[in-house]
Amino acid sequence: MNIRIIDLPKIEDPRGNLSVIEKDIIPFMIKRVYYLYDVPSGAERGGHAHIEQSAFLVALSGSFDVILHDGIMEQTVTLNRPNKGLLIPHGVWRELKNFSSGSVCLVVSSDEFDEADYIRDFDLFLKSK
Repeated sequence: MNIRIIDLPKIEDPRGNLSVIEKDIIPFMIKRVYYLYDVPSGAERGGHAHIEQSAFLVALSGSFDVILHDGIMEQTVTLNRPNKGLLIPHGVWRELKNFSSGSVCLVVSSDEFDEADYIRDFDLFLKSK
């Protein structure tokens, strides 16, 4: 599976730390940024794959699990640090689960929203592989 964890720069300061996402950190041009928050206990997000779009996820606060499937194998990654992000290339199914109270998931995307780029049925996703 072609996913990877990317360490973000962490500038430490007694007044509070700072991390940054810039064009040299992730391997695509940033075209969309959004975030998930106030996710109810037991709720799940994601449940799709993208045909062309890549994404970079960061747990800005709290923690959550990202369950990934490439059509052959499944892998779970727990995100819980604001200076580490998960790069998910196109063609990988993702589900986000087990959100802790107060968690915030930042998503940086390689493209703007396009419903035609989504595969929302897991069986169809498997058949596309």
